[in-house]
Amino acid sequence: MPRTAHDRAAGAIAADAGRLIDLSELLHANPETAWEEHNSSRWVADALDEAGFSVTPSYLGLETAFLATYGSGPFRLGLCAEYDALPGLGHACGHNLISAITVGAARALAPLADAAGLTIEVYGTPAEEGGGGKIELLERGAFAGLDLAMMAHPAPVDVAEAEPFAVSHSHITYQGKGAHAAAYPEQGINAADAFTIAQVAVGLLRQQLPPTVRVHGVMTNGGEAPNAIPARTEGRWYVRAESLDQLATTEEKVWRCFEAGALATGASLDITPESKPYAEFRAFQPAVDAYVRNAESLGRVFDPGTPARRMNRASTDMGNVSQVVPAIHPYIGIGSLPALNHQPEFAAHCVGGDAEKALLDAATALAWTALDIAEEHQR
Repeated sequence: MPRTAHDRAAGAIAADAGRLIDLSELLHANPETAWEEHNSSRWVADALDEAGFSVTPSYLGLETAFLATYGSGPFRLGLCAEYDALPGLGHACGHNLISAITVGAARALAPLADAAGLTIEVYGTPAEEGGGGKIELLERGAFAGLDLAMMAHPAPVDVAEAEPFAVSHSHITYQGKGAHAAAYPEQGINAADAFTIAQVAVGLLRQQLPPTVRVHGVMTNGGEAPNAIPARTEGRWYVRAESLDQLATTEEKVWRCFEAGALATGASLDITPESKPYAEFRAFQPAVDAYVRNAESLGRVFDPGTPARRMNRASTDMGNVSQVVPAIHPYIGIGSLPALNHQPEFAAHCVGGDAEKALLDAATALAWTALDIAEEHQR
């Protein structure tokens, strides 16, 4: 693609900066959690509708998903927007920036679509933080036949290639029997004890787990009163592994730990998946290389030695997309150190000067990468 197309894309993003920053700040100030992103999805879709995209709300039956399309070229480009926030932490993973980056790249590419041979498809994808929105969309036919799918994710530093763990998300429930803890303790079945036994067993299991595995979770309901034996306890647990195969093997061991809690106390156990498992990421190397080249030309720096780059191991349902179409998921640094993703301090860094520069740089690098790969594809 002639450099003039790259210049036009960069110029369009620079001219659009105020609109993109406003969108990011609006999302940041009004966080909505998984499957509840009613305003967020509408605001992102509206920003594309303004630029002439054809928008389909409630895409494929998911109320907070959308599809926005522009152009009719032979190269089908998918750009993913995420906009769900974390419970209690707001946009501590920067999904407000993801949406604005995607919108910026899409709006910049639209006037170039015919000359570049592009069909631009922007997918509004809900519930990345544990709900698996992209997996639901995939199973309903989304993303099929794309030549390239892309998005950029905020992180403390720039990292080109995603290497996320596969992950499962599960809701754990123990059902016991309540009783007065002093007067009739022998009449109770302590569901909180069941959870304690399971957590101890998981802690001991970790010695036998490979370094590519993570097991972690929280108890969300631990009982009602100290003088009442808890009749019911609940929690949310994640199991992560290098691949879906390793994940399945690890889950068997972890669930036995929870079964031990039920066996020891007499409580009943229910393990319910919160979403289908997230897959490991399969990066499309030509697009990764193009992104690095374009980002570096904007002054971005990739330091493979910094520990802060480990955000690229975080699980994402974009991994499932990458299993079926060529995809990249680079990380754009927002200068947040020592604050890291999923900390309140990181949320504070997802607006302001460094975040705004990252937004514009990532949108530009993605747009340029799309132009480069589309041109190579059509040679």
